[in-house]
Amino acid sequence: MLSRVANNPVRPVSTPMKELSDPLPNPGPWRSALEDYIRRNARPVDKFSHQQRLYRLAVSLAGGRPFDDDVVHAAVWLHDLGVFVGHRPEELAALAAWDHVAYVCGLAPTLLADMGFPAAKVPAVLGVIRDHLPSSRPTSFEGTLVRDADILEQLGAVAILRTVSKVGRDTRFLRFADALRVLRRNVETLPGQLLLDSSRRAAAARTATLNAFLSSAAAEAPEDEM
Repeated sequence: MLSRVANNPVRPVSTPMKELSDPLPNPGPWRSALEDYIRRNARPVDKFSHQQRLYRLAVSLAGGRPFDDDVVHAAVWLHDLGVFVGHRPEELAALAAWDHVAYVCGLAPTLLADMGFPAAKVPAVLGVIRDHLPSSRPTSFEGTLVRDADILEQLGAVAILRTVSKVGRDTRFLRFADALRVLRRNVETLPGQLLLDSSRRAAAARTATLNAFLSSAAAEAPEDEM
């Protein structure tokens, strides 16, 4: 899917943000090149869907405040490149020590330059990628949008699908009980780390969904049988 961008990538406060279903003119050609690159490299293939959701979610959290859409788009589509099979190590000891953020930040400048991305914005993209983890404190509004959106992706129904799909194919998830522990930790710790009021509002329904799922799982079987 080709994401869309207005002529001016910084969304103005005075102009209401268009609905995401509305066509926006003149998409930058680097965007389609970047999305195609991630589509080809996303392994397992379900890793590809996260970027599309995350971009839409990050944009929706801005609430009319201006931000650089080029920076958000590029950071969202690149931030998880280092967790894809073919980019991350396969040997378990190396994988345990792997810094996927450092990997992406080392590769991104060359990738973006080859795709025609504005060179002056590359440092801002790298900053957003470095700050996207919950443990980080973003130094830009773009970084805050992406970080909060990424936290929201770890709550709710989609988070359940993303986490359970890792069972049996990720060394951290050998059994369903491992997925349940991660989901429980997420719902207990992540909502309190959201920085934006819009993110906290969006988290309410997702948190309720995840809590309901965890309660239902616990009622159906003890965790040591999962």
